[in-house]
Amino acid sequence: MDIRKLQRAIVDGLEDVKAHNIVVFNTEHLSPLFERVIVASGTSNRQTKALASSVRETVKERGWPVLSVEGAENGEWIIVDCGAAVAHIMQPAIRDYYRLEEIWGEKPVKMKIDGEARPAPVPPPVKKTTTAAKKATPAKQSTATKKAAGPRRAQTAKPPARKSVVRSR
Repeated sequence: MDIRKLQRAIVDGLEDVKAHNIVVFNTEHLSPLFERVIVASGTSNRQTKALASSVRETVKERGWPVLSVEGAENGEWIIVDCGAAVAHIMQPAIRDYYRLEEIWGEKPVKMKIDGEARPAPVPPPVKKTTTAAKKATPAKQSTATKKAAGPRRAQTAKPPARKSVVRSR
């Protein structure tokens, strides 16, 4: 079984439906379950479903098995398990949140995508939030920042409404 032909079939299926940010990682050293992880983005539930369907059809046409497809009901994150390779098709917000590139991206695979040779992708750096950055956000201001902004005008409170008392004789 040639893993390069399988990964090419998956990438071709993704390219047919215009997937975004396709990356391929060699995971042989990380997991005995599969040799490649392919991550791609779709812009909507409809496109991620179409991408998964295209991958499934392309892989089957080329004689490879598709063991399972999970997440197709929702469409935010669909996993197409092709045995030696697993394709993760995600919407950008889900992809940014889970950052699979940081988990599986130790060894990127260089291959032609979209008709041109791309260098192997580099996983994005881990964003660390500093205390200075937290103070800069307007939602969370420190008391020193609030005092520096000036005194707040006191709101005039209305007196409570009087209850009328009905007395019976």
